[in-house]
Amino acid sequence: MEQRSQKAITRAGLAAFALAAVSLQAAEFRFQALHDHLLVRKDQPATLVVDEHGITFQEQSRKKKTPDALHHGHWRYQDIEQLYLSSEKIRIVTYQDRKWALGLDQEYEFKLLPGQDVRPVYEMLKVQLDRRFIAAVADEQVQALWELPVKLLGKLSGSQGTLRFASDRVVYAADRKEASRTWRYQDIENISSSDPYQLTITSFERATTHYGSRKGFNFQLKQPLDEKRFNIVWRKLNTVHGLELLTSIPEKGN
Repeated sequence: MEQRSQKAITRAGLAAFALAAVSLQAAEFRFQALHDHLLVRKDQPATLVVDEHGITFQEQSRKKKTPDALHHGHWRYQDIEQLYLSSEKIRIVTYQDRKWALGLDQEYEFKLLPGQDVRPVYEMLKVQLDRRFIAAVADEQVQALWELPVKLLGKLSGSQGTLRFASDRVVYAADRKEASRTWRYQDIENISSSDPYQLTITSFERATTHYGSRKGFNFQLKQPLDEKRFNIVWRKLNTVHGLELLTSIPEKGN
């Protein structure tokens, strides 16, 4: 009788999870933002719509114009080279070249107006996109196996926070906006450590000043990193990337 009850609870949990996944896929999220035109002209009010098919924006000109005369666009997820999400902005990098900028990829940046929650759209995008998704937010739902207080070094100034290691991702919860990150293991190219008080996470995030356009996050650790824990993370990362780790014959027999 007890086993049947346990099976019923398990089935109910799986059904609820599947229903939540379907709801996220069918959801549509709207954000009010300012479209950043850099030095070309002033930022323009815009509405961003994010759903399972892609992202659409429509500018809302302060002058009286018909909708067809306004700046607008739509991207399917397969046409997005990189999508950056934080509590303050959404940045879209496309595969289109900017001819006037020596072939650099075309970017669109939208500054989100205050008071809008990006967590629901984060939950959808982490399923829709692969390593092209840059989550500049700390996943609050992550179940950390262990964590470390750290300082992230920066060019001019760094940030401080906590590195949390879970079974499927690494989270940096920072004290500065835009500094936080959530990396699934498939979003990380490499993890390295030169000593117990240092850790570098190299991600697939675009960075023109780094080799191969990969962005490195160099952490100073406020507590020593246990070698066994580092080895677990390193093995997990390489397993996700499909690297078959060598195991000695005595280890296989244990």
